[in-house]
Amino acid sequence: MRPQPLAACLALAVLLPLGAAAQPAPAPAAPPAPAPAPVPAAATPTGSFDNGRVLAYTCQGCHGITGYKNAYPSYRVPKIGGQTQQYLTQALTEYRQGKRRHPTMQAQSMSFSEQEIADLAVYLSTVK
Repeated sequence: MRPQPLAACLALAVLLPLGAAAQPAPAPAAPPAPAPAPVPAAATPTGSFDNGRVLAYTCQGCHGITGYKNAYPSYRVPKIGGQTQQYLTQALTEYRQGKRRHPTMQAQSMSFSEQEIADLAVYLSTVK
């Protein structure tokens, strides 16, 4: 096994719990406010290239290896750089919803918000 993917996995395993612990405690519930006027359907978040580049570090452990192979010799890791934003967003969302099955990808996608998925899609769609 190459040291870079191992280091990325270890960093992810260590930093994910720390990120969850660093989030502030929820504020006490406030009394309900009057219902606002109906709002049109929520728009898809606009992605941030710079934030996507930072978040894509975790993707490099598997998808950034020459030949797109990872520690599982029988599993070919797909190329994600240069895919369309729509495809990347759909794939990560489907992993998050359990519609696509791969334990690592399901865990990864669960750690991303909708905004972060949009950020990743913007960045990864530009990588060749």
